[in-house]
Amino acid sequence: MSAEIYRNIPDSVGMNVFSADPAMADLLRIYLPSDILPTVLREADRMGHLVGGWLEELALVADKNPPVLHIRARNGAPVERIEKHPAYEALEDVAFGEFGLAAMSHRPGVFGLDTKLPPLVKYALVYLFVQAEFGLCCPLSMTDSLTRTLVKFGSQDLIDRYFDQLTSQDMDELFQGAMFMTEQIAGSDVGAIDTIARQENGEWKLYGDKWFCSNPDAALAMVLARPEGGEGGTRGLTLFLLPRILPDGRKNDYRILRLKDKMGTRSMASGEIALEGATAYIVGDPGRGFKHMTDMINNSRLANGVRSAGLMRRAVNEAVFIATNRTAFGKRLIDLPLMRRQLSKMLLTAEQGRSMVFHTARVLDAADRGAENMAKVLRIMTPLVKFRTCRDARKVTGDGMEVRGGCGYIEEWSDARVLRDAHLGSIWEGTSNIVALDVARAVRREDALTALESYLTGLNEETQSILGPQPAITDAFKRSADLLHAVAHDPAREIETRQAASAVYNATSSVVMAWESARQSEMTNERSTDRLTLAHGVLRHKLSSRDPLDTVQGAADDELISLVYTTLGDAEIAEAAE
Repeated sequence: MSAEIYRNIPDSVGMNVFSADPAMADLLRIYLPSDILPTVLREADRMGHLVGGWLEELALVADKNPPVLHIRARNGAPVERIEKHPAYEALEDVAFGEFGLAAMSHRPGVFGLDTKLPPLVKYALVYLFVQAEFGLCCPLSMTDSLTRTLVKFGSQDLIDRYFDQLTSQDMDELFQGAMFMTEQIAGSDVGAIDTIARQENGEWKLYGDKWFCSNPDAALAMVLARPEGGEGGTRGLTLFLLPRILPDGRKNDYRILRLKDKMGTRSMASGEIALEGATAYIVGDPGRGFKHMTDMINNSRLANGVRSAGLMRRAVNEAVFIATNRTAFGKRLIDLPLMRRQLSKMLLTAEQGRSMVFHTARVLDAADRGAENMAKVLRIMTPLVKFRTCRDARKVTGDGMEVRGGCGYIEEWSDARVLRDAHLGSIWEGTSNIVALDVARAVRREDALTALESYLTGLNEETQSILGPQPAITDAFKRSADLLHAVAHDPAREIETRQAASAVYNATSSVVMAWESARQSEMTNERSTDRLTLAHGVLRHKLSSRDPLDTVQGAADDELISLVYTTLGDAEIAEAAE
């Protein structure tokens, strides 16, 4: 076979996924303070280089060699341990150790900086990392979220005992985290949890089964249980910290019964746990466990959205690379009208997701700093991201597989793995229906929509001062907000909840992308319209009624389609294609 034929099966191996994504650096310049920006850009470039080469190789190997649970030694002695493939352990070294992704939000010192880093730095690097490896991102997120919840609600004694190991970059010292919540009878219905907590000899002991526990051999886990005799429902639950090894060196009294055989995230262990009088420590106020655990769940939901956005970007990168480097019928695929249209729709949805998760990270940072009303804005943006970004990833990654064609269905490539993993985001930490209903709950119980409206009004005013009025964007949000408000307050309209939440997600993303366009224009002293084009693309394709028999394509659609040509950096396309 000639070299020319080989070149017609494009392989992006070696592509730096950061430098191949010009919009990424532009967004980091918008969202990050100038004093840490050079360091973050340098580390993002380093991560992008690793993702396109070595980490991708490790992820493929880890996916094909899932963890194995060992219960006994060959002589029958109990030796409960999970054997992880060396490729997965190498991925852990990079994420937890080299980049400190679970530590940087909690302590200074990562990358040699003398301050904790804002949430967006962590999420931006995870956004890149997940383009190679998805499974490990779950232990990363849970370790990060457990640390946050422990610091926020735990006793000083527990914080002093475990904080340094939870935030260590030394793999021999690191304590990973987990969250054991799901039970057979209590999936989304958390109030049905029947794990019991009893006081025995002055200590809390947990009894019960947890049905789906990812990272089951983690050093520490947050567990919801009901103190014996406590009231039913979520109000009777208390949050506990469960160590795998007790302070005196003994293994705690719980067993890993088996590992799950999962569709995706095969590199990372998920299992079933039997709690048999396991020692645990109360975190926060007794009886308020669900409220405390919600803080951890919401951070995990945002992390789910970040991962889904990253997977969409991976699919777009691959699809544009293939379309640029493969020919058919005498033309490059990217020059064929149908392909350009398909790529533009993938790009639009992927950029929506990225803007929403990056901006939610900005809101999280403001909320943690005590900015007025930002906690309410975060309260609604987080489930919006978890609901819609995670759903969208399933389609975009499927379309990416289709662009590669038959090779995309072959496990030698990563398209099938990325598609399998994309389906997870809309299931863990709440299925789509549950999370859409949570959006409505935030509107009804906490008036979060009013806070979001006020916040986006401020963004629109900033945009208008630079780019001029954007009446279509402001009107779309008003109409979407009116719909969600009506649906959230009328039980008879519950069936419309997903439609209303999707509308507010789309309208919010349009406001955010227009604001990003304005900020970029302000920073460069040039009118920057790419993200404004995307913002209006959302209005046309996701918030406007269109006659399915109307075949007229306007100039605005042409502008959106033209963005496909600038999605990847030309240098990276050429270098990876060599």
